[in-house]
Amino acid sequence: MLRFVKVEGRALSRLALGLLLSGVSHSAWAQVQLQQVDVNSATPAPQPAGAVPTFVQETEALDQVRNNIYAPTGANSYQIDKQTIDNLPAGQNTQFDKVLLQLPGVSQDSAASGDLHVRNEHANVQYRINGILLPDGVSGFGQFLDTSFVGTLALLDGVLPAQYGLHTAAVVDITTPSQFANGGSISMYGGSHDTVMPSFTYGGSTGQTQYFFSGRFLSDSVGIENPTPAYDAIHDQTRQGKFFGYVSTLLPNDVRLSFITGTSLNHFQIPNSPGQAPQFTAFGVSNFDSSLLNENQVERSFYNVVALQKSYGPLDTQLSFYSRYSWLHFLPDPVGDLVFNGVASDVSRESLLNGIQSDNAYHLGPHTIRFGFNVSGEQTTATDNDIVEPLDMAGNPVDAPFAIPASNSKLGWLGSVYLQDEWKINPNWTINAGLRFDQMAQYVTTNQLSPRVAVVFTPRAGTTLHVGYARYFTPPEQALAGPTNVAAYNNTTGAAEVTQSDPVRPERSDVIDAGINQKIFPGLEAGVDAYYKWAHNLLDDGQFGQALVLTAFNYAQAYNTGVEFTTRYNRDNLSLYANFAWARQRATQVSSNQYLFGADELAYIASNYIYTDHAQTLTGSAGISYLLYGTRLSADVIYGSGLRDGFANTGTVEPYWQVNLGVSHEFAMPKDSGLGPMIARIDVVNVLDNVYQIRDGSGIGVFAPQYGPRRGIFGGITQKF
Repeated sequence: MLRFVKVEGRALSRLALGLLLSGVSHSAWAQVQLQQVDVNSATPAPQPAGAVPTFVQETEALDQVRNNIYAPTGANSYQIDKQTIDNLPAGQNTQFDKVLLQLPGVSQDSAASGDLHVRNEHANVQYRINGILLPDGVSGFGQFLDTSFVGTLALLDGVLPAQYGLHTAAVVDITTPSQFANGGSISMYGGSHDTVMPSFTYGGSTGQTQYFFSGRFLSDSVGIENPTPAYDAIHDQTRQGKFFGYVSTLLPNDVRLSFITGTSLNHFQIPNSPGQAPQFTAFGVSNFDSSLLNENQVERSFYNVVALQKSYGPLDTQLSFYSRYSWLHFLPDPVGDLVFNGVASDVSRESLLNGIQSDNAYHLGPHTIRFGFNVSGEQTTATDNDIVEPLDMAGNPVDAPFAIPASNSKLGWLGSVYLQDEWKINPNWTINAGLRFDQMAQYVTTNQLSPRVAVVFTPRAGTTLHVGYARYFTPPEQALAGPTNVAAYNNTTGAAEVTQSDPVRPERSDVIDAGINQKIFPGLEAGVDAYYKWAHNLLDDGQFGQALVLTAFNYAQAYNTGVEFTTRYNRDNLSLYANFAWARQRATQVSSNQYLFGADELAYIASNYIYTDHAQTLTGSAGISYLLYGTRLSADVIYGSGLRDGFANTGTVEPYWQVNLGVSHEFAMPKDSGLGPMIARIDVVNVLDNVYQIRDGSGIGVFAPQYGPRRGIFGGITQKF
């Protein structure tokens, strides 16, 4: 949240003031001014007791310089701060993906299909913390990010500057909170569906060091979306634990050393659909109750980042080293999966990645030259142990199950360099142009040189127009792109109709984006943005089997187009926002991993443009929050016209909507207690108990139905200290 102070009778953001005092060029401040999208006015916070003034000033100045290194000039930037998250029903207890659903162009999906999509893209979303890339892990649905460590969050899309590469549908850029006074909170939250969720935060500073830690545990009985419309899912217990830590310290010669660490440990039961008809006989069993299936998935994720930040006169630089380890294991029901599917797959995916990232900004009069590189090496291992049944001469299954083991391991490399120039021609015109080169050496070895250019025009105060073009290069996630020995499954119940299996290739695309943001009157602003993308080897993922592990494939040609509208109002105790998007993504000709498709579907796609399974035509979100005598009342809503279903995605799931309500109150504690305020809250999810499907079990890469959440009532208490 940007806070304002009064300087010579006009509002000047603390961000701008810090830039001017720290010697950042006028052009740098001008570009930051152009980036403002979501501005919330508030009274400046008093300086925390016990904090060293010079330490606070130096830390804030370094934060501002770091923001300038990664300034997304020419891109769309939709911002959410900590207060905005607090204003949502459930507040800091809101799952990270549910927060993103309140931003323009973000649509809901099932956990098995990636949770959400930005601008109808499957995955292709990049996550960063303090500007540092968090690389992809193995496929899974255990979110390793948490709202508790978000200071500010920005969703960047459109024409991204050259420093942003690889995953380019959107960048989720998280800035950790700045906290100097020692303190934190302990929270207990829970309610419907056996939900129990304790959490804590603690942060502060000592000497020249600042730190922040958070942790959360969740246990409930709807870990994955219910495959039936019933209120209670069958066999859907989950246990999830997350931890985040951030420490930064100021070293001599104005150097800042930062360390970020995070852990996510998750266990899921896979929910069951009762009443399924057995298809095979396995181990002598031909009559199996599908409500008694026992499938499970375990996920582990760890990441660590070390970063050094320093300014040398006009040069600002940050050098970071990052490491990420992730692992998942799907454990089948050996008998039940064979009876219903003819295959029981014990699947594990493992990935260890290490990388180095350097980002720099050099201020040269009206020009800001940004340049840097990113190099990473990833070791992935994919292990499948599929139990199948043989087929007799007539093609009938024989009850003599046997295993087909398969494993492949790969050390792959990604390398990127970029150079760009942000040229502030005058106070009204800015041009940001750059080049990016990406090299991949994984299961496929190739590269691309990608130009980017964007023009930002501010004809008058409060009006910003932008237009740009970008060439993108998107490698597949290595853990999802490994080869499969299709021939090993011939004459078994796991045999594919199609034996062709071309390697998964990187996506190459061109994007044009243009939009306008307008401040209508104090507190109210609105924007509209339009985009068109055409792609070669469009990347997509799907669940092709009972294991909740995604597999990548390409469409040879595709296009993606859309228009987004957004408006928000923040004034005094009232906050409002509304977003609406129209979008269309269509593709033709499957160009890799063709064995995943049936022969008739593959032939149809070869001669027709089809909708991708995650394409949703209309998407909307809105919310309101009002503070009334210390009690905060909040509501939000999401709407979707439905994802695709049916043969070759020719159908559409029914439209849906979901309304959530929340009320919270902050109680002051006695002054002699030594405690901060206590916050009590009650929230209702899907208050109208609208029963709707996210997926109906049909469509490309969709294995089972998934329903949205039923009505749930939750409550919690947070004690600050």
